[in-house]
Amino acid sequence: MRLFVAVLPPVEALQDLVDAVAPVRGLPGADRLRWTAVEGWHLTLAFLGEVPAERVPELSAALAAVAAVNPAHPLRLAGAGRFGDKVLWAGVEGRVWALRGLAEAVAGATAEVAGEADAFSFHPHLTLARAGSSRGQRRAAQRAAAAELDGLAQALEGYRGPDWEAAELHLMRSEQGAGFAHYGSLASWPLARWED
Repeated sequence: MRLFVAVLPPVEALQDLVDAVAPVRGLPGADRLRWTAVEGWHLTLAFLGEVPAERVPELSAALAAVAAVNPAHPLRLAGAGRFGDKVLWAGVEGRVWALRGLAEAVAGATAEVAGEADAFSFHPHLTLARAGSSRGQRRAAQRAAAAELDGLAQALEGYRGPDWEAAELHLMRSEQGAGFAHYGSLASWPLARWED
């Protein structure tokens, strides 16, 4: 099964982002993007790829240990940007250093199952939309897509959502269906509670 590890923002934070994104979806070029479903919005900490079902208990034990020693922390969805001419994303603010530490701990704990990960490649974000498939896409069309993504990202750069607490670690399953990925949480663990 295809697995990844994520933090899931609460419904209130997602609804606030939905409200902010709604007018952006009407801007020029937005109709050429594949917008991700709100139900699938998450912050990926580590992509594990194909994992045999018999390794899930071992993976679960490793992730439970990570959650037990990494504290819950405040975050907010904020700003926007793009990855090349392919992805429009919403950013994250708050104790991002704690989220980065959690991602590094997850990468270390899952390396035996998923392979070594480059901890410095972690860029906390929530994917909002993707440009069309690059197969057969001409360079001029790719440049146009990049310009459109720039405009959409600029429209969201001032966005600051409500504060929320990253309080759980989720082992997620990804399934392809009708061209879109569907995600479901296989298991979750509460992050540690530390006294100030």
